[in-house]
Amino acid sequence: MKKILCLFIIASTFSCTSQMSTVSSTEPTKYLNSISAKDLKEHLTIVASDEMEGRDTGSKGQKKAGDYLINHYKTNGISFPKEAENYYQKVPATFLNGNRSTNLPDSENIWAFIEGSEKPNEIIVVSAHYDHIGIENNEIFNGADDDGSGTVALLEIAQAFQIAKKEGHGPKRSILFMHMTGEEHGLLGSSYYSQNPLYPLANTITDINIDMIGRHDEFHNDSSNYVYLIGSDYLSTDLYNICEDANKKYVNIKLDYKFNDKKDPNRFYYRSDHYNFAKNGIPSVFLFNGVHEDYHKPSDEISKIEFDALTKRTQLAFVIAWEIANRENRPVVDKDGK
Repeated sequence: MKKILCLFIIASTFSCTSQMSTVSSTEPTKYLNSISAKDLKEHLTIVASDEMEGRDTGSKGQKKAGDYLINHYKTNGISFPKEAENYYQKVPATFLNGNRSTNLPDSENIWAFIEGSEKPNEIIVVSAHYDHIGIENNEIFNGADDDGSGTVALLEIAQAFQIAKKEGHGPKRSILFMHMTGEEHGLLGSSYYSQNPLYPLANTITDINIDMIGRHDEFHNDSSNYVYLIGSDYLSTDLYNICEDANKKYVNIKLDYKFNDKKDPNRFYYRSDHYNFAKNGIPSVFLFNGVHEDYHKPSDEISKIEFDALTKRTQLAFVIAWEIANRENRPVVDKDGK
């Protein structure tokens, strides 16, 4: 999640490269370091504020949070996909309430796009859900970790890629940044996208999904220098290797596979948005810090976020995306996921 592939390229400065490395000589370290705890905190202070009213699916608070995300993309010159009319993929109430009578209103996935320079039709999705569970018994559930942390990570990852692009080092493959709605009600936003994709699923080569990366769980009370990786080896040995190698080369945090066991009773693999890509045969990896005492409680507040850990995990997601975007070949699907 190693083999060296030598490529003889005529009239090129390269004669041999690693399949795990980028095709160009550009290193991502500079852009990796543009992802900062300061910026993540600035974004999360807004996204997980009381003003957003817990970001329940289709609520006014969620739409306010969506406006903030879109304004960030606009400020950084990151457009919506050219095949779309705007930054929204509308998810109708009829779909959101199809299996449950939850009376959810219409909602939206939010997407932003950086086009690849050499293989623009091959799409990497970087996803996080921006909804939470709203207000219950007059208490606001701000969801700073779940999934405010993943939401703001996407903003910083997209900005890092855009900085690279402006300096002539944009990704060779295209990257679709997707803020999913309705995750808390049953992975509904990602389910809708998988059934109504903007780009053919056959062209979608990986999903990197980020859901809760700002805290630590009971198994890591001594150090937050870790992240759980789930699913990276279920469909693709390449994806597992890319994750491992990118971490060793650039970030060097502990990759914990405790919840990657297919027999794990928590079944986290089936509980976040990557699953709607993986079940369609798309290699997927889920970055996760585990469940803590404030999970789905009003106490999941920004004051408890560990920003150094959030920064490192965001940087890891970025370099995984960087490697996939710039390597010679897309990750090979060599497993059935079962």
